[in-house]
Amino acid sequence: MTPNQSTDRSVARRFPALYPILDADLVLRGVRPEDRHPLLRRITRAIADAGVEILQYRNKRDADSVVLDDALAIREAAGPTHPMRLILNDRVGLVSAAGWDGVHVGQEDLPPEQVRSTLGANAIVGLSTHNDWQVILADKELIDYIAIGPIFSTASKEDTSPVIGLDGLRRARALTRKPLVAIGGITLETAASVYEAGADSLAVISAIFAPGRDPVQSAKDILEIFK
Repeated sequence: MTPNQSTDRSVARRFPALYPILDADLVLRGVRPEDRHPLLRRITRAIADAGVEILQYRNKRDADSVVLDDALAIREAAGPTHPMRLILNDRVGLVSAAGWDGVHVGQEDLPPEQVRSTLGANAIVGLSTHNDWQVILADKELIDYIAIGPIFSTASKEDTSPVIGLDGLRRARALTRKPLVAIGGITLETAASVYEAGADSLAVISAIFAPGRDPVQSAKDILEIFK
């Protein structure tokens, strides 16, 4: 089966096929403070114009005040002309203040039940998983999607869990009917194989935002796989 063929997965097209993660450590490294927000706005508008429907901002280092200012700049760029859903990594307390659509949490962050209670029924809540048992537990939570990985080895995140490979992704697919977001080392060359293994969406970082890459063209190239 290829990405151009229909699938019998009930969740297959309810979730955007491409899920870029704008990582502050990667994108903002060495950027002057006065250039920070113009760069974030420019990237956001560009990938929205390329057809990206959802974007996560991940900033593990800066204070809440800095992350909130970044989030407001991104929200401004993804205004009413760009109906792109915005997901903040980890910072549950900033989602409402930034006017964002939801949050993504990990296994060591706030539990999904508490996140849902804080943000309400309309927020998008995603959870990272790294093995079969975590997927089984996540399937019972009031969350909107499950992220699974790393599929391949990756240099874009520290302290990663063991690589699960395509076989691990296939097992995860069999354990849940929730939208399944594959993450970890996915490239343009491997995107089709990850989709074929059961992912509804591909979360990518370096494949779009690595230095020297054109985020717009990279996003278009990956999105072309799903047409």
